[in-house]
Amino acid sequence: MVDVLLGLQWGDEGKGKIVDVLAPQYQVVARFQGGPNAGHTLEFDGYKHVLHQIPSGIFRSDIKNIIGNGVVLDPIIFKKEIDGLAKYNLNLNQNLFISKKASIIIPTHRLLDAAYEQAKGAAKIGSTLRGIGPTYQDKVARQGLRVGDVLSVNFRDKYATLVATHKTVLDHHQFDYQSVLPQLEEEFFAAVEFMQQFQLVDSEYDVNDALTAGQKVLAEGAQGSLLDIDFGSYPFVTSSSTMAAGACTGLGIAPRQIGDVFGIFKAYCTRVGSGPFPTELSDETGERMRAEGREFGATTGRPRRCGWLDLPTLKYVIMINGVTQLIMMKVDVLNIFDTIKVCTHYQLPDGTVTEQLPYDLIDANVTPIYKEFKGWKTTLENYHTFDEVPGELAAYIDFLEAELGIPISFISTGPDRQAIIHREAVV
Repeated sequence: MVDVLLGLQWGDEGKGKIVDVLAPQYQVVARFQGGPNAGHTLEFDGYKHVLHQIPSGIFRSDIKNIIGNGVVLDPIIFKKEIDGLAKYNLNLNQNLFISKKASIIIPTHRLLDAAYEQAKGAAKIGSTLRGIGPTYQDKVARQGLRVGDVLSVNFRDKYATLVATHKTVLDHHQFDYQSVLPQLEEEFFAAVEFMQQFQLVDSEYDVNDALTAGQKVLAEGAQGSLLDIDFGSYPFVTSSSTMAAGACTGLGIAPRQIGDVFGIFKAYCTRVGSGPFPTELSDETGERMRAEGREFGATTGRPRRCGWLDLPTLKYVIMINGVTQLIMMKVDVLNIFDTIKVCTHYQLPDGTVTEQLPYDLIDANVTPIYKEFKGWKTTLENYHTFDEVPGELAAYIDFLEAELGIPISFISTGPDRQAIIHREAVV
């Protein structure tokens, strides 16, 4: 079976750590969407590791790691990632596989990303400027390049044709690319040559062959469900399907192969970039939450917007993803608060109270309705079983399980891979 692991908020939920924790149960870990706009952070043995495109099972030597067809891959960033991993003596040529059908981010995709954001002005999306959107745009327009194309004798011709199309758009936006493109292209082609030493495969066969052999596969998502292109807070979303269904199209597996769906959420909410955020705290409480949680983007370094946990959004994405187990991250960040709040419903401008997400969160102008909990006000460093946790934290978790109707199986109490409580919870 394929178990799917994904974020239930606006990304940055801590998926990298959980993939690393769960990985020993699997023979294959596969990324199914997103690109270098994702930053999956893992901490162990006193070191911090940030992965952008490489699956988070890469530090486990006996696991096959696959970059699936649904991913958009930047060869330049890929090479930098590999170079950064060199000191760990990982056998990457043997346990890292790249789908030939994964789309390639070329330098002008990044320039287009910047040009589009510049043209939007105050209405900008808040893109990471990594070229993700333009690459998916070319994929849908059936004019993009894929990893398998680098093996073609006429790859440079295909590249030149696509770049010519991009230059027309850049010229329209009066965007200066002449001064930076030559250097970016030199770096790009060196990275493409470097990438060819790795195993470029028809990964849909690899994944399905593993399933036929009785192996377990963990599908790793990027970003978060509320950034899904269809069901997220549109248009302030990413360009791919971040839901569980995206694992099927992003890896080439049948829906009947899906087993558990692990939904990861923080004990509070964060968001990077623009877009609606009903429970956002634009005050001292939000600043304390950001500082305590070190809430700065792993990829961009941008400060994250912070707020209380939002149950209407959480229930919505649990429903659409078919989540079977919940994993709550960064509970320790709330250690400092006397009172903790949870949004249980929205009040609409006409006075209606609902727990459903409006079609457009921006125009709906919802007011969150909160339930308050007493904080536990203590460190969680030495807790390793649920029976040990403070009563206030146990009450918070029991309330969430009752509201969400799904067991919270793991509770993360710190950044290290050992700082986690595995709970055999029953709802």
